[in-house]
Amino acid sequence: MYIGFCPFYLQPSFITQPLNQVNPRDISTSRGKSSLSSTSINSILPGKLSDKIFFSGRSSSASSSVIMPATANVRTLRFILLAFFSIAVLYKIFTSTSINYNTSLNDLPSAGPGSDTGKVPPRLPKTELSSGDPRPDSDDEQSPLSHGTTPNAKNNFPLTGTTPGRRANATFITLARNSDTWEIAKSIRHIEDRFNRKYNYDWVFLNDQPFNEEFKKITTRLVSGKTKYGLIPKEHWSFPEWIDQDKAAAVREDMRQRKIIYGDSVSYRHMCRFESGFFFEHELLADYEFYWRVEPSIKLFCDVDYDPFLYMEQNKKKYGFTLSLYEYKETIPTLWETTKKFMAEYPHHIVEGNSLKFISDNDGKDYNNCHFWSNFEIGSLNWLRSPAYRDYFKYLDRAGGFFYERWGDAPVHSLGAALLLKQEEIHFFDNIAYWHVPFTHCPTSEEDREKYKCSCNPKDNFDWKGYSCTSRFFEMRGWEKPKGWEYQMN
Repeated sequence: MYIGFCPFYLQPSFITQPLNQVNPRDISTSRGKSSLSSTSINSILPGKLSDKIFFSGRSSSASSSVIMPATANVRTLRFILLAFFSIAVLYKIFTSTSINYNTSLNDLPSAGPGSDTGKVPPRLPKTELSSGDPRPDSDDEQSPLSHGTTPNAKNNFPLTGTTPGRRANATFITLARNSDTWEIAKSIRHIEDRFNRKYNYDWVFLNDQPFNEEFKKITTRLVSGKTKYGLIPKEHWSFPEWIDQDKAAAVREDMRQRKIIYGDSVSYRHMCRFESGFFFEHELLADYEFYWRVEPSIKLFCDVDYDPFLYMEQNKKKYGFTLSLYEYKETIPTLWETTKKFMAEYPHHIVEGNSLKFISDNDGKDYNNCHFWSNFEIGSLNWLRSPAYRDYFKYLDRAGGFFYERWGDAPVHSLGAALLLKQEEIHFFDNIAYWHVPFTHCPTSEEDREKYKCSCNPKDNFDWKGYSCTSRFFEMRGWEKPKGWEYQMN
């Protein structure tokens, strides 16, 4: 901020006139030189400063002046004038501001949720669904922050702008560790702020170890629906009895030497196997029909102003995705051959009108490695519990590829959806902008980005780049690519 200036151009000469005899209005300049009259400028400097400092200039009263060295006095006067005007301006600023700097911190609005005092808001009343079934209340009478995510202390508006109408029988599902607490907290905020604070769906958290109190406390505070915490059964997070441990260990060592990502990890393989065939069997999910998978450290860039769960239900969708890409071939060398054997042995499970063209370029002879990225998926739990999908998973599990190779849950879900569902049962959620390192899905349509208040850069959209499979999905469905897609290719 520009707060002061020196109004005089001081000529490098001797000080020859008392300062208290100088009036700035009498200053005149000629060819870079200053001349002053002998009028007082006591109003310029405070105190007795004018009695001790002298100013240089040509004056008829020079004979009564005191002579001082020019170098020291010029610099001194410049400094004093600059300091004086700076202080004056600062004084004006701070005395004219409307801020009361004597306000106590105790007088400031509380940042606590739900009220001016920071107390936990009372339980919201049950929301009647159109089916007549009331939405269950929290088991905990004082479940902290279970009804809102953003403080609103100064107004009486509800923290959750609950949207009227019925809800689908659905939940969010997250597989996480205690060490993921703060990363999953970020994900929850994105989901709640962009969608769930208006719908209050439940959230199920699963772990192969018991969740600690901090994880439960933080996540319960952030989720607007009920939170549930479950332990994964040992048999779903361990080596099945038919796996040759020596062979599996040799594979991990080989992948480690070849620097295949997660190639030497045992826990990653347990995770992929669990997500492929067991998460939907967990007792905490038994009563739900739809799920939305959420992982730590994800982001949503657009408002979701409709209910994706109801959309899936009402339009008979079974599997939804935002990103698709090619799988790392070295991790699944025999997955497609094993799948083809399943197709031959269980032909009644392979539906007509499936998505084989999405996963193969030669009518099923080879797998092109395309898959839906499963860290975001909205799907039907009833489909995953169907005899067709259960048979497919069991067939793959007995083959041992989760441990003898490094089969991921994404290609397993994708091949299952492509072969066991009709094309129209798979949905591309183009208007849900999503990020999981390192890829972004951002709506291609500028109209959608404006409508849903998106904050993503369309140039970051992965859909039309070379490593994406979304173009193949559009080609299979016979859809035209959205306007502007060609500007997002690179």
